[in-house]
Amino acid sequence: MTSSTETLYKEKHIKFIIDQESNRSYEYWLSEHLRMNGLYWGVTALITMKSLNEITLPQPEVIEYVLSCWDDRSGAFGSFPKHDAHILSTLSALQILKIYDLDLSMLKQDQKQRLVKFIKGLQLSNGSFQGDRFGEVDTRFTYTAISALSLLDELTLDVVDPAVDFIMNCLNFDGGFGLVPGSESHAAQAFVCVGALAIMDRLDVLASNGSAERICSWLSERQVLPSGGFNGRPEKLPDVCYSWWVLSTLSILGRAHWVNLNKLEGFILSCQDPIEGGISDRPDNQTDIYHTCFGITGLSLIDHAKFDLDEIDPIYCMPKVVTKNFKKWKRVD
Repeated sequence: MTSSTETLYKEKHIKFIIDQESNRSYEYWLSEHLRMNGLYWGVTALITMKSLNEITLPQPEVIEYVLSCWDDRSGAFGSFPKHDAHILSTLSALQILKIYDLDLSMLKQDQKQRLVKFIKGLQLSNGSFQGDRFGEVDTRFTYTAISALSLLDELTLDVVDPAVDFIMNCLNFDGGFGLVPGSESHAAQAFVCVGALAIMDRLDVLASNGSAERICSWLSERQVLPSGGFNGRPEKLPDVCYSWWVLSTLSILGRAHWVNLNKLEGFILSCQDPIEGGISDRPDNQTDIYHTCFGITGLSLIDHAKFDLDEIDPIYCMPKVVTKNFKKWKRVD
């Protein structure tokens, strides 16, 4: 059951997120590989709704789980205890720990050193990053690696310069980005590429040749009217998660006003379940933690004050109350 009102059912969504841990269905056990990411989505949604506390997600329990996912063989984090380390679960783990403790004091110094070694060891000669030791390459992994190194305050020029080159090789003629050079443009890849450039203090590479305008034009065309939602590629259905992937990228580039924010807001709210809580990809579909997170963060980008949400940082996908304390990397040649 969905809603077409202008109401954000915050209390329902909070309960929906909390109940995920107790709802151990068959699907729950099939999603071990996403558990760390799912915890990050829940933590982020709750803190954005100003509801992360000892009742909703107690700090000791969350930190205990994150640390239990340490893969000592690789020196990084898996998504579930005894799972192999991966760059996606490693970033989610660091984001969660940063939200609960900005200084990452729960990590030992040798763990931090091993994390840096693991992440930098995933970068290939063309500047791209693998996700893990098995070798898959994707611009998502570039963003996650760069963001993780930033959270660890370990970004260096030897990593940044080739990563920028790889990202720019993934920019297509239409203004979109692919997961590797020559791949189809996709809205989520736009965020990871532009977000990584922002973290690396290299958005100037988009401004110098008019690329920023092409990127924003392509992203603006992702709004599917009259629904107001965004799709990820041309001729696809709108999906709530692109409320984040598209609008965050436009926000980073200072062009969120290029789309109809009122229509987008209405689309997100129409995907709520006002009875059980949670947000789905489209109206009348099943809710889940992923779309709940990116629906809430999308609304924060649109108008955080209207919905009494914390203001989200479009670069890091964490509230600005957290990221304002980050030591931002600045390029010094």
